[in-house]
This record gives sequence, structure tokens and C-alpha cells, in this order.
Amino acid sequence: MDRCDECLFVYANVPGEALPALLRGLGGRFTTALTGVADLRRRPAEAVWSPLEYTCHVRDVLRVQGERLALALRLDEPEFLPMGRDERAVADRYNEQEPATVLAELAAAADDLAARFAALDPAQLTRTGVYPWPQRQVRTVLWLGQHTVHEGEHHLLDIRRANGAPASGR
Repeated sequence: MDRCDECLFVYANVPGEALPALLRGLGGRFTTALTGVADLRRRPAEAVWSPLEYTCHVRDVLRVQGERLALALRLDEPEFLPMGRDERAVADRYNEQEPATVLAELAAAADDLAARFAALDPAQLTRTGVYPWPQRQVRTVLWLGQHTVHEGEHHLLDIRRANGAPASGR
């Protein structure tokens, strides 16, 4: 994926030097997105996560992407394991977690990953890892960062929609 037709995110529009600021900004943006949501645990439809569940997911994406980044910097073209997003949401009881704690953890994970990307040189951004889903794809560390920003942006849109807000206003 290099573009998301649903949220209009274009990976190529995010250069490596922009990743730290964009990642770091996710903490505040999720706090803002959840402010004023009447019921953070309400699922707008059976197969759609609640705003709290999306926030937990993004926190965990940030953590997993940090692990993948470390692996790609240590090994030549490692294969990344799926994070088990749906299984994790159930096992970790996303919708039962404390929102303030989740937001603090998301901000800390975003800051940590931002610092890791800020420390990379251009050659490190070209290192690769393998995403085996939905089909096997070799991806650069730069793409890993871009994809992480996309996850945050996309799920902010999901939260706005779950709260009944129009999709625009990104």
C-alpha cells in the first residue's frame, strides 16, 4: 500500500525527516479526538471498534512498529510477524481499559518511536523488512514509518466517524 483511498493518505508525501514530528503529534491528536466523545466504549456498529478500541490499537501499533524498526536495524530483511490486531483487542480487553492511561501510553509510545526515527540516518531509512500480509512485500524502514503515521491518521478518521462527525476535517 502506498496510498489509502479511504483516508486519502499518500505515503510519498511523508519524507523521512517529517516522521518524528508527525509521530510525536499523534499523542495530542488522539487526546483531542477523544475529548467530547460521549461514550468512548460505544461501538457504532457490530464490526466497528469503539473510539477507545481504536486508540488502544494505535498505541499497540506504535509499540509493535518500534519492535519492527529495531529488528530491521539489527537484521538484514527480517520477516515481521503479524501483530494479531483482532486477537489483541480481545485478549487485552481494549474496551475495558482506562482512557487516560491509554492516551498517556499512546503519547509515550509515539514519543519513543519519534525519537528512534529522529536518530536514523538516510541509509538506515533504506533498510528493509518483509511484511508477509496480505501478500509478501519487502518494505523499507521509511515505509514502516510512513505506514505508522498512516495508521494514526486513518484511525483518527475512524474515531471521528464513530462519533458521528463528518469524515472531512483531517
